[in-house]
Amino acid sequence: MTRYQALAEHTEQLIAQGILRAGERLPSIRETCRTRQVSPITVTQAYYLLESRGLIEARPRSGYFVRARLTPALPEPAMTQPVDGATELQISDFIFRILDSVKDSSVIPLGSSFPSPYLFPLAKLGRFLAQAARRLDPLATVTDLPPGNEELRRQLALRYLARGAKVGTQEIVITSGALEGINLCLQAVTRPGDLIAVESPTFYAGLQAAERLGLRVVEIPTHPRDGISLAALAEILQRHPVKACLLMLNFSNPSGSLLPDAGKKALLDLLRRHQVPLIEDDVYSELYFGPDAPLCTKAEDSDGLVMHVSSFAKCLAPGYRLGWVAAGRFAEKVQRQKLSTSLATTVPVQIALAEYLKHGAYEHHLRQLRKTLAEQENWLVSAVDRSFPPGTRLARPQGGYFLWLELPPQVDALQLHRQALAHGISTAPGPIFSAQREFAHFLRLNFGHPDFPGLEAAIAKLGQLAHALC
Repeated sequence: MTRYQALAEHTEQLIAQGILRAGERLPSIRETCRTRQVSPITVTQAYYLLESRGLIEARPRSGYFVRARLTPALPEPAMTQPVDGATELQISDFIFRILDSVKDSSVIPLGSSFPSPYLFPLAKLGRFLAQAARRLDPLATVTDLPPGNEELRRQLALRYLARGAKVGTQEIVITSGALEGINLCLQAVTRPGDLIAVESPTFYAGLQAAERLGLRVVEIPTHPRDGISLAALAEILQRHPVKACLLMLNFSNPSGSLLPDAGKKALLDLLRRHQVPLIEDDVYSELYFGPDAPLCTKAEDSDGLVMHVSSFAKCLAPGYRLGWVAAGRFAEKVQRQKLSTSLATTVPVQIALAEYLKHGAYEHHLRQLRKTLAEQENWLVSAVDRSFPPGTRLARPQGGYFLWLELPPQVDALQLHRQALAHGISTAPGPIFSAQREFAHFLRLNFGHPDFPGLEAAIAKLGQLAHALC
């Protein structure tokens, strides 16, 4: 834990214990520097982190104050406890039935897996795409075959370098979205019947990919704030022939958990000892609310065991279906799988995004997007706090755009999902995030649609329905 995180944690505890009360002014930056013997930047970062969590607020020319809360903070869910042992997957049909609802544009998209398209610079991207199409070199249809457009891979390598990771362009394979990247990685390191480890809960698309490839999964206990249990994973690796770990370490979907930096280093040490590849689905790492990005696992990948999968779908260009894999020692296998399955990713899209990254507007867009999502997270937490029944639990994510709710045990999430749909509200019920269809009274809500009409009324209605099911 860094100094600013420790200071933020200490201040958060003072607020939780009522020592610092709603409306009270926090010590000034200068005063805190003197009493805690830290630098001004440490205090500033700590206060920024607390502000992003909705615990304090800045008032012009007055300093920072503890924000008022209508009710006490909702408690967190506990560490999950999945049933031990491997699971044969039969979940895709069930998931497809649940997800059909989010395609209707008139339905309030609390169950969607995507943020609002209006949060992205689509008009500017469109101009780059039109330009790329007009100026397309016919030879690019050959030269930009896998591993992909050289300039785009160079821009991605520069972004890795900015996060402390030396990733060569020859290691990066451009894919048609992150989901194709996950499929290619699984095909590169597993065979039908093999066992992979996943978090509990885990993103349903990973389960669907594993089912399609004839794989079995073992679910690892996971905390909704701090991520996967390394002790449980170590025990599983001792007892089971795990061929790969498919994990989401940064703001996971659905729980929003973030494995701390020290935990990531310990995870990589554990996998290195067992020589088990990590397939990291990392599509949300750019959407952090605090002052610093989370640790990039590729910066600690000395053995090439990390297959880092990401895309632009969640942070820049939804619908463009452009992702990539920094595949480490498995790059050649992933490249061959790409050639033998979909051959190539659309060339003009690769060129357009490479040009956009070169022009330097990406960071400005990300700063605004993070600010918007952090504000929406605060709003949704407060709305759930007001509207949902006693016994509701949630964990405050430090990034992404999902809120993971544990409802009172009497509330059947599938029944709540069906009733909400009748009122034009989509939700993502917990059982779709488990190979064993656990989390019967859990719900994932999307706070990435700030301008969608009727959001406040939708949360109130969901709370009313949940109260009734109690």
